[in-house]
Amino acid sequence: MRIGLLADLHANREAVEACVEALQALACRRWVVLGDLVGYGADPGWVVDWVREQVAAGAIAVLGNHDQAVIAGDVLSMSPAIGAVTAWTRSVLDAGQLEFLRTLPLQVVDEDRLYVHANAWAPGEWAYVSNRLAAARSLLATPAWLTFCGHVHEPALYHLQAGAASHFVPTRGVAIPLSSQRHWLAIPGSCGQPRDGNPAAACAWFDTDSRQLGFLRVPYDHDLSAQKIRAAGLPPVFAQRLGEGR
Repeated sequence: MRIGLLADLHANREAVEACVEALQALACRRWVVLGDLVGYGADPGWVVDWVREQVAAGAIAVLGNHDQAVIAGDVLSMSPAIGAVTAWTRSVLDAGQLEFLRTLPLQVVDEDRLYVHANAWAPGEWAYVSNRLAAARSLLATPAWLTFCGHVHEPALYHLQAGAASHFVPTRGVAIPLSSQRHWLAIPGSCGQPRDGNPAAACAWFDTDSRQLGFLRVPYDHDLSAQKIRAAGLPPVFAQRLGEGR
């Protein structure tokens, strides 16, 4: 079975639709969403509804920090821009959509795989796996053979060897065979707001039979997504960064 992986969707309908289409073309038939359905973008209701439909059909989704912020409604500790979009998102989601976010788990174990937004050692504290030390800490905190994380908006792949983590920057479109003799941690990158200088949406797939992993970059209409952010009256910085991939 081939699984499509989306992380950090951030209320970006155009990016999600483009990634889903690309992953379906690669025979992905099951979905895993690694958190942050909302935040930054102008289509939180559409994204939450899409994820909710997929979960009802057997998909897996976990809670992200932006999802948690919308549920909690506490914007005082945030920067003014993030607080503004969080408050707006909470105001436009209906009761059913907010309740769905509340039901999302922090992590899900499925066979030999762990799905979590931030990390495996303290999923609800939202620390980033942004370097080899953090990757090793996360890998050592779980017996899972393969961990998938979101939160970091750049694609990455780590494996554990002799207690230390090795880091790879994956090449898009190149399938990577994952050895069963190592433990792995993969970050698909952000679907809705990439931050590695490439505005194309990021996503990944995993084949449970061949144990191959692939990373994708999918162009989408980021100008339309940016126009929607401005039309909604959200901070313009979140529109500007879509075209810059930062």
